[in-house]
Amino acid sequence: MSSFWLSKRFPFFWRSKIQDDVTRPLITKVTNRNGTQYQGTDISTESQTVSSSSNHNEQTELSSWTFYLQTQRPSDLTFFLQKYVLFTSNFFFSVLGLATLGIGFWGLTNKESFAQEKLDGLGTDPMLLLVFLGVLLSLLCLTGCVGALRENYCLLRTFSAMLLVLVAAQFLVAIVAYSMQGWITELLSSAMLMAMTRYQDDLDLRFITDEIQVGLQCCGVDNYRDWEVNQYFNCSSPGVQACGVPPSCCVDPLENGTVWNSQCGLRGQQLDEFSAQSVIFLGGCLGSISRWVSLHSEVIGIVTAVLLGVQILTLIITTCLLDRIQWNKTQAWQRKA
Repeated sequence: MSSFWLSKRFPFFWRSKIQDDVTRPLITKVTNRNGTQYQGTDISTESQTVSSSSNHNEQTELSSWTFYLQTQRPSDLTFFLQKYVLFTSNFFFSVLGLATLGIGFWGLTNKESFAQEKLDGLGTDPMLLLVFLGVLLSLLCLTGCVGALRENYCLLRTFSAMLLVLVAAQFLVAIVAYSMQGWITELLSSAMLMAMTRYQDDLDLRFITDEIQVGLQCCGVDNYRDWEVNQYFNCSSPGVQACGVPPSCCVDPLENGTVWNSQCGLRGQQLDEFSAQSVIFLGGCLGSISRWVSLHSEVIGIVTAVLLGVQILTLIITTCLLDRIQWNKTQAWQRKA
């Protein structure tokens, strides 16, 4: 039984020339210099047939594998998660952007910044920055939010293009800030001098300046005598604040009380450094800001990397969602055809 199985499984084990002649009696034999062959059978033809058959099988397998890869797309669960993660995140930031926009407009209106006599200082108003950020964030995130919810290809393409431009701009700003630190320092110094000049005219600039000076324990840009640029603290001013500094420059503005002593910095610019060091902060805020940035550079780097990573991840999710929407449309067109 085993020998019969082997003979059927591997026929070349038992075939001989005599048996071959017997098993093929109906095919005419032709004898030539290449030996005995049977008419109608050519070794090269048979090999070509086998080769073409194998090539056809390989092409069939390859086309089947290509079709498999083309038809495989993320599952419905993946598509659902991508869609609603994008919608939820954009909805949250849309609300945040609208809130920022509302606060900015409220601040401008409350200070009557659109009044004719205050239009000259509108360009330096901090609330204008909040309005700009609110408009940008709201427009960007509302586009992504509606596009994800409605699966709108055009809106999602617009959202991804805007986000890509925003990410590229942030990379550009980081490169410029690192390579042009001297220019950034001069720009910051000019901005601080401008804020000091308008200290009494703009409550928001006053609040920001006071917070910086109290938080970093500094006074002025380079030193406490920089407050001479303010018309009220200038020594030629006829008012009581002449040659003085703001109370936020004082070492102890509360003086063991609960309310700031607004007169603690009077005549502070007339004091020499030895006498002034017990009353007001001597060092400027520009150097304090530089030291603070250097001290917290790792934290700043991590926060920046996380923010950029979230934006890049959002861009990747949007791209996957666009690909799936386009694939769904293609399948729908093919079914209609």
